[in-house]
Amino acid sequence: MVLRQEVFVIEQNCPYIDADGKDQESHHFMGLNEAGELLAYTRLVVPGAIYKEVSIGRVITAQSMRRTGLGIVLMEKSIAEIERIYGKVPIRISAQKHLRKFYEKYDFEYVGKEYLEDGIPHIEMLRKA
Repeated sequence: MVLRQEVFVIEQNCPYIDADGKDQESHHFMGLNEAGELLAYTRLVVPGAIYKEVSIGRVITAQSMRRTGLGIVLMEKSIAEIERIYGKVPIRISAQKHLRKFYEKYDFEYVGKEYLEDGIPHIEMLRKA
């Protein structure tokens, strides 16, 4: 929760309630360094909690690890973890619009309309099974 607050609330200057009641039923995928410090994180949300499909959300890397390739590893491993848990299933995400090309590298396709979430332009994307 601390890294999520540092990135989404402080760094992105976006006050919002992060504790949305979805954490308890989600899988949490974390990348730690040798000292046990959290460097990367995704929340793998169970089907039906947000979308009918499983979802990847709260995708973050610590500021010190940006542009190192850790985000690429994080997405690859998050998708692999979903496939380990659920098999090859569709994955739906709510992506910040400026990251569209990043997610397209993992076969996510833009679906729906652009919308504002906490003052930041977002798009819904779907990765087919």
